[in-house]
Amino acid sequence: MPALFAFYLSTLVLLAPMLTCVGVGLYWGKRQLPFSANFLALLVTSVSTPALVFHTLVTTELDNAVLLELGGLSVLVLFVCAVVCGIALYLLRLPVRALLQTAAFPNSGNLGLPMSMLAFGPDGFSAAIVFFAVCAFVQNTIGVRTLPGAGAAGAWRSPVLIASVLAVLVRVFDASLPGWALESVQLLGSLTVPLMLISLGYALSSIPMSGMRTGSVVAMLRLVVGFATTWAVTWALGLSATLQGVMVLQMTMPCAVLSYMFATRYTDKGEISAGAVLVSTVAFLLLSPLILVLVGAPISGW
Repeated sequence: MPALFAFYLSTLVLLAPMLTCVGVGLYWGKRQLPFSANFLALLVTSVSTPALVFHTLVTTELDNAVLLELGGLSVLVLFVCAVVCGIALYLLRLPVRALLQTAAFPNSGNLGLPMSMLAFGPDGFSAAIVFFAVCAFVQNTIGVRTLPGAGAAGAWRSPVLIASVLAVLVRVFDASLPGWALESVQLLGSLTVPLMLISLGYALSSIPMSGMRTGSVVAMLRLVVGFATTWAVTWALGLSATLQGVMVLQMTMPCAVLSYMFATRYTDKGEISAGAVLVSTVAFLLLSPLILVLVGAPISGW
């Protein structure tokens, strides 16, 4: 029992920065202070997220061959999860195109990275960084085009796609970037998580119960399908216990806040997406000790 309480406390500490940012947005919404959701959505998806992806890919110390192997695995598990989630949404008579992003893509950044470090140490953290970069790339390019309000025109001019291609070129040609350039993209990228979370909190300040009910269904799809499909794929491929644990943990993360941003920008299901993010995050917090046991995390004290 003391070990269980200690782990719950550690998980809460990890989530504290995220919950603080959401709290700021809640307060802003309750006070009805000036706020432009469309402006923030455009800023996050067009500027700060591309900067974050570029900096992550350029500065990671993993070998290019390892990056390629982990990247391919990340694409595979994301694809399988998306297919199953799409079928489930269809069977549940929910709008597939509008909610597929919310159900399929995990919060692999501000929650997935620290959880992987806690559970699997530096090796797990390095693998989680690769998954985060691939997930952000796929979500911001291919994934966003599944939304009904985002047409295919201009898909190859996506800021995240451009940032990812530039980062790959920098690594392939072993180019040296000036310090001021890396510091600039790092600073811009650091805006991503707090802006997304504040915007989410603002939306949650006035979310109707209808959004919460449907959002709860989408939230359970995110957690259950993400865990089950990734475990099945990694087991079939015969991966090592550590790599399997990292990938399953990443794909069992709550709904990505960026999915809510896209839902707000391109669809009329932003409230449902916001509810899914909230419910899945709370559910993950409550179930996190069990999840870490299931993925084989070597947590001391268990």
